Amino acid sequence: MVFDYIDGAAGEGYGELLNRETIRNIRLQPRVLNNVEHRSLEVPLFGNSAGLPFGISPMGMCNLSAPGADLMLARLAASENIPTGASTAASTSLEDIIEAASGNAWFQLYFSGNETMSDQLLDRARACGYQTLVLTVDVPEVGRRPRELRRGFKMPFKIGVPQFIDFACHPVWSLTTLAKGRPELANFGGKFGEFDRTASRAGADWSLLQRLRDKWQGNLVIKGVLSADDAQRIKSYGIDAIQVSSHGGRQLESAPPAIEMLAKIRQAVGSEYPLFYDSGLRGGEDIVKAYAMGASYVLLGRPFLFAIAAGGEQGLTEMKTLLAQEISIALAQLGVCDIQSIDREMIVL
Repeated sequence: MVFDYIDGAAGEGYGELLNRETIRNIRLQPRVLNNVEHRSLEVPLFGNSAGLPFGISPMGMCNLSAPGADLMLARLAASENIPTGASTAASTSLEDIIEAASGNAWFQLYFSGNETMSDQLLDRARACGYQTLVLTVDVPEVGRRPRELRRGFKMPFKIGVPQFIDFACHPVWSLTTLAKGRPELANFGGKFGEFDRTASRAGADWSLLQRLRDKWQGNLVIKGVLSADDAQRIKSYGIDAIQVSSHGGRQLESAPPAIEMLAKIRQAVGSEYPLFYDSGLRGGEDIVKAYAMGASYVLLGRPFLFAIAAGGEQGLTEMKTLLAQEISIALAQLGVCDIQSIDREMIVL
């Protein structure tokens, strides 16, 4: 059940597969004899320098992959000076995440239609030091994900006979989770109300964007954009950055490949406007391709949860190291010494 929640996608999964296939089919042009002995992976990000060219995209209920996963991701963010996304639907409180991340955390907001609740979350985020807010806009309704539905995935868990058998067949996960306490939606309960991940958010409109811009004085990122027209309009509202994303293929199965829309949106908003990217990335060369298609910064989700599920915090560290090594080797093959030198000219058309 947990694997199908993390790995699953909208519909039959074709949208997620197309994201990955499109990235896989992008070809890069190697160059030689350029002296690439000394290479840097640092990237400027909101006036600072990120230690790696990839960060951690906000994900709900990370602790399902292993107890303490949110804090593992936060500690990685602290050690490498990269951002980690603290989701509205996190299984660790937004206060604990930013503390473990030594300030290297962005708060991700789902607008539920309850503006009072959203304002409370913004006040909490501001009070504990978040400087960047990520508003996710591509979930007016939660995508239909049949693998979740077949497993009866609910938060909090609803335990019936199929779920009981499922947990019994995975004793290591079940006993470890039982010992540590079952994952909960940690930002809710008590005076903070309840959160329904399946609730409609269809009432959000452009006026919300203006109100949020007025309320939040820090960096504001709009996540889940696949339209060049929408991107231009978002930019006109004074938004600091856009995160081009198809939600990892979890929303609209028939959406265009996000990497192709990244290139179109880059052309629409100009060369200097900050564009972040996620969706379909699995390796270091994928990350390099995203920069070549116009990304200013890149964030990943599922690969980190897979690494934690497979090997805990050590697995996460190994995944980070592997990605960094793959990126560095790719830069050498392309004849450049830093990720900022990657551009569209390096794509073989």
